[in-house]
Order: sequence, then C-alpha cells, then structure tokens
Amino acid sequence: MTDVWADIASEFLHFYPRGRRLLAVAGADAERSRQAADDLLSALTASGQQVIREHSPDGDEAELRAAVTAFREGPKSDDVLLVSGPSALLGERTRGMWNYAVWQLAGDEPPHTVAGSIVDVTDPAHPARRFADYCALPSSYGA
Repeated sequence: MTDVWADIASEFLHFYPRGRRLLAVAGADAERSRQAADDLLSALTASGQQVIREHSPDGDEAELRAAVTAFREGPKSDDVLLVSGPSALLGERTRGMWNYAVWQLAGDEPPHTVAGSIVDVTDPAHPARRFADYCALPSSYGA
C-alpha cells in the first residue's frame, strides 16, 4: 500500500463517513483497475472499513445495477461497495451510481473528467496522483 491509496481512502471517508457507500475504480484497462482497487481496498480496510469487493470485467450495465441494488437493499450498515472495471463504470448511464470514482491510467492515456481522483499507475509499485484542470477541455473529453 502506498500513501496515494491511503490519501484517497482518507478523502473518500471524509466526504462519505457513514452509511452504505459506493466507490468505483475504472480505467481503460479493466485488469489494471482490478489491481488499483485491490490496493485501495487495503487502504480502506486499514482505516477500519468493511468493504464488499466486486469486479466487472466488461462493465455490463445490467450487472452493475443488479450488484448496486442488492448492496443498497441489504441490511443497514456502514459498508463500502468497491467495484473495479473498465471505463464503462463511468459511462453516461452508470456514472451516477457511485458516491466517488477513481480513474486509473498509465502512460499517455487521457483522464476521465467524472472521476474524483486520478491515479497514474504506469509504475504500479509507485502510483502517483494526478491533478488535472479541466476548465479548457470540452465536456465530451474523457467520455
């Protein structure tokens, strides 16, 4: 675990301290998203959170909605549903399902404007948080 994941976990928990919370880790490569989410899982559990971990290899909307509905309808708790997968997790019809989204990228891949956090995992052992100014970008950038 690196400080990047601990910082993101801390930020997420600051904004969403209690209740059922939904967190997505997405990117152009679903398998890379899986690893990034596993690293974030470690940071969340180190912070005392109960996390339900899911992975969607293709970002199928119906499957995502079913998983989110089952999570929301479960018994009252302060659990976090952490889902990883491809960019479809932050697609136009699914982006509103999440309380918070992390976009992972590598190399020259573009960031996604919907994500609350952007992490460069070009070197997975040394991820780096990216802060981007989207003021000059068209609204379709990263969609």
